[in-house]
Parts: sequence; structure tokens; C-alpha cells
Amino acid sequence: MQQGEARPHDHGLPAALYVIAGASFAAALSARALDPVLPHVAEDFGVSIATAAGFAAVFAFTFSIIQPIIGAAADLFGKTRLMIGCLALLGLANILGAFSTSFSVLFATRILAGIGSGGVFPVALSLTSDLVGPDKRQVAISRTLAGAMTGNLLGASASGLIGDFLGWRGVLAVLGVLVIVASIAVAAGFHGAKVKHPPKTSLSALKAGYRTIFTNPNAYVCYSAVFIEGCCVLGLFPYIASFLFELGQTSLSIAGLVIAGFAVGGLFYTLTVSRLLPRLGMKGMMIAGMTLVASQLIAVAFGPRWEVQALNLVVMGWGFYIAHGCLQVFASELSVEARATALSLHSFFFFMGQTVGPLAYGFGLHHAGKMPTLFASAVIMVVLGFVCARLLKQRAPADAR
Repeated sequence: MQQGEARPHDHGLPAALYVIAGASFAAALSARALDPVLPHVAEDFGVSIATAAGFAAVFAFTFSIIQPIIGAAADLFGKTRLMIGCLALLGLANILGAFSTSFSVLFATRILAGIGSGGVFPVALSLTSDLVGPDKRQVAISRTLAGAMTGNLLGASASGLIGDFLGWRGVLAVLGVLVIVASIAVAAGFHGAKVKHPPKTSLSALKAGYRTIFTNPNAYVCYSAVFIEGCCVLGLFPYIASFLFELGQTSLSIAGLVIAGFAVGGLFYTLTVSRLLPRLGMKGMMIAGMTLVASQLIAVAFGPRWEVQALNLVVMGWGFYIAHGCLQVFASELSVEARATALSLHSFFFFMGQTVGPLAYGFGLHHAGKMPTLFASAVIMVVLGFVCARLLKQRAPADAR
């Protein structure tokens, strides 16, 4: 949607959207669960913070590599059953992680958690896009994001609080039980929501879907952009707690609150997107959002008090989703018949960025230092905003009817 078009409104969105948002919420609870408690995990297993940060990388890597499979399976066999089953797997993986007896066992459970989480959010976005037309899609997607952001918010903040009382094992156990309960609740909600299952397709149709996606020039820009976003923004999160430890702030609850600020910013985006879109247009939102992110990366580099860093993360989250929401809409319009595949590929590249990000930050922090590393990320984000605004254009999918 371009500047000057009619403003989208919330009314008229299907009730099933709230069920989809609930599934996103449940999956997102575990996404950043270990970030605030990484120092304690590292201490218990006698590894460095950089090694423990590998949990974020393996979760993101597993999430990303299964996306082509998840997208194809959703288009072949239906989306809702796949999403509910993956929620149950995620909850079980968290519970098994709580009983880990070694670093390698915990590492394996995070792989399972990545698989479970990987089957929820991109399929939720695809279902959302199926339910609404392009004119309401960005607002509808923002409602699904609201569920995910609330889960991120509570997951990060609650894990820090629970970690102070029950340790990191308690964090995984509590969240595991909650996600399994949520999977049962979401299954019941979908049963009553009467969401239509798409017809089963064939492998030849999936091949045609991939061809449709990659004949659209927007695909290359979208997927490259979300990879860079994941690397420069989400790659930072495993190091937030250690940054606070350097300032003498060792409370895990505080680390959780600071990280949760990003999700608060995401929630603020969901409340403001319908006002920003007609004023800035898609191009303006991508430039403004990524510039906001860059400014907050620079602010965090100076190591302010935790209260200020929490505010920095709020603004960073708001800016991130202002830009990222636009990329999600462009990805949803790459194909009609293979929309789940297109959005799963979107998640694949995004989480590949989150896989590379912690490793790249670890290398930069070790060899160049904190300020040069975060300043470099800030510059990359500003450039990315202008590149996306210039190259991404509204194009009808080749399989549009």
C-alpha cells in the first residue's frame, strides 16, 4: 500500500485472527527464554558466555533450516494441524531441557525447540494472509505480531524473574508446561473457529510455487534484507545480559526486563501501524524504522544505565517492526498459491541472520570492541533502509488470479 491510499481499519478482520495470535503468543514465549539466564547456564556447565550464546544461534539455525520443509508441508497437508503439533513439540523440548545433565543435552533440546517454534510463526502469518485481502493485510499481520510480541515480552521478562527464584531449569520447565497447555487451548480454538483448510496440492505445484516466488525481483530484496536484520539486530540479544554484568547489574530479572523492551516496542508498533502507514507509506516506514534501529544501537554502545537501555530497546523494537512489517507484507505477496512457502522462506533467511548474528557479534566484540561493532551494525541498518525503499515495488504475483 502506498502513501495516499485509503487507511486500513481494524473492523472487518476475522475472529480466527485472535486464535492465530494466540498460537504466535505461545510459540514466542520460549524464543528468548534463555537470553536473560545465559550467565548462569554458562557458570553451571563451565563454558564461556560466547559459547552459551550458541543456544540462540542453534535455535535460530534450526528454526531457519526447516522453513522450506515447513512451508511445503503446510501447503501440502494443511496449516493448522502442523502448527498445533509444533507447539506441542516446543513445550516438550523445553521440559526435556529443564532436566538436561550436560551442555550437549541442553544443546540438543534447543534444536528440538527450534523445530517446534519453526512450525508456528510463519504458518500463522500465512493463515493471516489467507484470511484477509492486501488492503488490510499489514494491519492483520500486526495483530498476529502482537501475539508474538506479547509472548516475547512475557517470555523474556518472566524468564529473568523465574531465573532469580528457580534458576534456568525452572525457566524451561515452567515455559514448557505453559506451551503445552497453550497448544491444547489453540487446538480447541481452531476447532471452533471453522478455519478452512486449503486443498492439498502436489509436489509439481510446489515446484511451480518456488518458480513463481523467485521470478519476482522483490524476493531477492526481501530475503536479503531480513537476513541482515536478523544478523544486526537479533544477533545482539545474547550479549545484553553480559553488557549489564559489565556495568555491575547482575540481576537476571533486570536483564529480562531490558530484553523485553524490544517486545514492548513491537507492541507499540501494532498500535501505531494503522496511523503510520497512510502518513509515511511503505518506503517511508522502511527508512524511518531502520534509522530508528540504528540510533538505538549507537545508544546501547555507550553503555548507559539499565533503565536507559530498556528504553533504547523499546525504541529499537518499535523501529524494527515498522520496517520489518513492510518486508513481511512484500513477502506475503510473492505468491498466492504458495504463500506458506514464501513466508517460510522469509523466516528461513531471517533466522539464518539470527544464526550468524551472535557469532558475528562475538567475533566483533572480541577483536574490535563493543563500540566499533555496534556502530558498524548501525551503519548497515541505515543503508539497508534506503536500499529497500528504492528496490521494493508493488508487483502482482505471477500466479495471481
